[in-house]
Amino acid sequence: MKTLPSGEIKTQFSEILGKVKQGESIGILYGTGKRPIAMIVPYVDSEEKKRMIGILDGKAKVTFAEDFNVTEEEFLGLQ
Repeated sequence: MKTLPSGEIKTQFSEILGKVKQGESIGILYGTGKRPIAMIVPYVDSEEKKRMIGILDGKAKVTFAEDFNVTEEEFLGLQ
């Protein structure tokens, strides 16, 4: 992640947006101590990130060894 002071963000805003569009995150530094206060990150459309159920149906096979024995509680970390 690249960080820039707020003054540079103002003067180079279009260029910075171009970098963000390409996937880069930009940190914003502010004040006399140049402390990080915010980030500009690429927008991720939640519709694109939805996980399809059954996407590997028929494409992958899971088998367990015969000596594999675990209860539901152990699997879920409840024991």
